Amino acid sequence: MVPVKFGIIGCGMAARFHLMAFKKVPDAKVKFVAAHDINEKAVKRFARAHKLEPHVKLEDMLQSDIDAVLISVPHYLHESITVAAAKAGKHVLCEKPMASTLEGCDEMISATKKAGVKFMIAENHRFLPAHVYMKELIDKDFIGEIFLARTYEGAFDEPENFLNPDIWNFTYEKGGGGVAMDQGVHKFGLLNWFLGEIDLAQCWLGKSYDSPPNKGEDNAMMFVRYKCGAMAEITVSSTSIHPPMNSTELHGTKGSLFEDHSLDEPVRVFSSHPEAEKKGQYYRPSIQHAPFPKYYIISAFHEDAHFAECILNDKEPEFTPEQAKEAVAGVLLCYLSAKNGRPTKMDELKKLAKTEGTKEILKGLPDVTQQNHEKLKWTWA
Repeated sequence: MVPVKFGIIGCGMAARFHLMAFKKVPDAKVKFVAAHDINEKAVKRFARAHKLEPHVKLEDMLQSDIDAVLISVPHYLHESITVAAAKAGKHVLCEKPMASTLEGCDEMISATKKAGVKFMIAENHRFLPAHVYMKELIDKDFIGEIFLARTYEGAFDEPENFLNPDIWNFTYEKGGGGVAMDQGVHKFGLLNWFLGEIDLAQCWLGKSYDSPPNKGEDNAMMFVRYKCGAMAEITVSSTSIHPPMNSTELHGTKGSLFEDHSLDEPVRVFSSHPEAEKKGQYYRPSIQHAPFPKYYIISAFHEDAHFAECILNDKEPEFTPEQAKEAVAGVLLCYLSAKNGRPTKMDELKKLAKTEGTKEILKGLPDVTQQNHEKLKWTWA
């Protein structure tokens, strides 16, 4: 089975990052061989550019001799395509978010387990070398017990994606919500890895664009308490005007970690640990990294290679489907908190999931979203 033959489902930008990651890698264990998209012209053009076999019908590609699929389509299609691929006996690597409800996540987990195929969400934050290095320092007790975390993602998106009601992005129905769902799952996938289980959350949602009612928030601030006692602030925005930016900082009883995607040397360490490279002084370790957009390519390489290794060696992915589900749960808890107008415990979300279902959370969110655009005057170049 070496290399593992992948078929790509969805021919957008995310798929291109995965392809670029292996373009100049000889003897890679990942080989993209086919592509599917419902847009016939788009898939043929995409396949021709990347030397892939085009498939207009999904079932045709799933019946071919590929070993696995990379799902890179709008959020609302993740569940149904994962189930279809699993039934066809194909291993599944799916872009985030896993699904927009906990029930959808459960369905994906159940289908892949029943079919006996490997399943992983392509959460690039879990495989970015800078974050892997931070996790290693945390596990070695370099910064001690973490009591405070802050993380920010600002990814300016075209205003049209918010203002046009017919574009699926950031809609409640097809996107699962606004930026809290679109970007927040990245943050919860990362912070949960660092800090463990969530205890409670409080959230503020805002619209800086006068977008249609079917569109979710374009800015969100989420405040989370973890069971370990750490407090975390998560801020995400798709209207902040600057190059795409991701940053995270962690503060503990023995030191601090600072990380900024936009820098060539993204991690800064301050530690009192006796094995620290420069004990009691700031230092920047050498880590594989490059600013946007190259860090997407770097992380795509590591996550895809890891998934291929799991297939070849019959082992479970390091980022499990259950962990991906908990990242979605973090976002849904924040949405529920916004509706409640108070800090809300994770136990309340889990109880709701067993009774009414978490899809109900998205209903009524427009009523609790601040209409910040009413006092703003936008000008675009």
